[in-house]
Amino acid sequence: MIKKTIRRRECKEETQQLFNQQHPLLRRIYAARKISSERELKLDFDHLLSYDLLKGIHEAAELLAQSIMQNKKIVIVGDFDADGATSTALAIRALKSFGAEQVAYLVPNRFSFGYGLTPELIEAGRSLSPDVIVTVDNGIANHAGVDAAKALGIKVIITDHHLPSATLPLADAIVNPNQPDDHFPSKNLAGVGVIFYVMLAVRRCLKQQAWFEKQNRTEPNMSRLLDLVALGTVADVVALDHNNRILIHHGLKRIRALQCIPGIIALLELSNRELTRVSESDLGFVVASRLNAAGRLDDMSLGIECLLSDDSIKVREIARTLNQLNDERRYIEKEMQAQALSGLARLHMDQKQDMPRGLCLYDESWHQGVIGILASRIKDKFNRPVVVFAKGGEGELKGSARSISCLHIRDALARISAIHPNLILKFGGHAMAAGLTISENTFPNFVKIFNEVVSAQISEQELEHCLLSDGGLHSDELNLDIANMIKEAGPWGQAFPEPLFDDVFQILEQRIVGDKHLKLRLAKNDTILDAIAFFIDMKDWPNHRCQFVRVGYRLDVNEYKGNRKVQLIVEYLEPANVSSV
Repeated sequence: MIKKTIRRRECKEETQQLFNQQHPLLRRIYAARKISSERELKLDFDHLLSYDLLKGIHEAAELLAQSIMQNKKIVIVGDFDADGATSTALAIRALKSFGAEQVAYLVPNRFSFGYGLTPELIEAGRSLSPDVIVTVDNGIANHAGVDAAKALGIKVIITDHHLPSATLPLADAIVNPNQPDDHFPSKNLAGVGVIFYVMLAVRRCLKQQAWFEKQNRTEPNMSRLLDLVALGTVADVVALDHNNRILIHHGLKRIRALQCIPGIIALLELSNRELTRVSESDLGFVVASRLNAAGRLDDMSLGIECLLSDDSIKVREIARTLNQLNDERRYIEKEMQAQALSGLARLHMDQKQDMPRGLCLYDESWHQGVIGILASRIKDKFNRPVVVFAKGGEGELKGSARSISCLHIRDALARISAIHPNLILKFGGHAMAAGLTISENTFPNFVKIFNEVVSAQISEQELEHCLLSDGGLHSDELNLDIANMIKEAGPWGQAFPEPLFDDVFQILEQRIVGDKHLKLRLAKNDTILDAIAFFIDMKDWPNHRCQFVRVGYRLDVNEYKGNRKVQLIVEYLEPANVSSV
């Protein structure tokens, strides 16, 4: 077991005073997350940022509105992950609700075309005869693809949120909060958030032209698309700033009220989730994982159809297929992870002190669609930036990178590309995740240079595996009311993490259940609690010599046969050398 350090978050008393109307525990939690005013806790629509602040949105909206009114053929070019799937489905649902009659979509197959609007994808999509192409969750780095489309007389609108390169494609309009000179305050919109804003602006353009009246159409209520916005935003693990929390909050409200699309309902029901109590984690771990399985192993069109269809029978059938693909993805991932850890052990790099600060892994048998998950798992286990490669085509390797908070992975790749211009063939991404392509014969050189660049930017202290805790809880706080209060204080996620607490407990019972899960009964003073640690290292647990344990945990509500009680979700545990609690 890799030792972790539990460090308590800083929580200044003067900051807590800003939230006098909140429960004392929430004051502590909000202050530790650098919330600076009560306004940042208000999640009503009045506090949503205006789309007028997005650069390029008026040009994009005007072009789309004219295309609808002139009955032009609009083709949405999506991406093969859950953000891309939700973005594609949202764009098509919105355009059709506006009265667009010629709308289609095109999603690149990860294994045939690679990422984004490539010239090859333009050629493959010529049969659709598009007048306008709208990219969602991609396009900002696809200069050649845009040029190919323009050469055919196709207008191109890019909507994206990924970081741009030094130059922008020559599209007819670009909407991306991260492009130069964009003053939209939230740089953390997911791709689905960007296209949602664009569709808000398109609706206004059409309204100004009296389009809905002329067509005898009811002006669409855009809030009905927020279930898709919430799903895509959670799935892409973007930072949950105030604006993103508003979007997710209202999307979850619609899902809990069963005012969401049949595809989301089918995927949640298939996993036995109670819809009226759906959480943001359910969207990420249940719905998004199954949508992503389609893009990883097969064709994301299957996931998009699940989000587009209003036929409940059809979507249940698709949901079952997606579930089977996700089971297959889990099996492949488990095999790949075992191979990766075994390889590290053979190289005597299975302990952190022996491991490079920037870690690269490759096996010619690995599945290209699953390397992103493997990179994330290895990153979590060893707390360092990781790039995992799989075979691409024609002597190339496709890589998926995941990073830790102290290293901006896309910028690190940009630095490598600047110093060694021919080493990386192409790359793109975010602070925490990126994709890249290299030549197979340059892999050893890339391994060396990646570690050098990472080592120059990350200290040994930053590689320390640290759990940030919100402190301990009193015995009388370990109850259902507090657990419900925390749940309702979200949505929680990236950069606004769900509260994690740490305490020392006495172990009353410990046993293995299911597939390597440790079930515990713990005591703190007179309070007795159930707890569970998932996928425990069975070399260390159960440990019947251990009477007391220090636990990093989240408060959860466990429901069984209508009975609800508090349960601790254990993120970390270690023996505690104490004689009493």
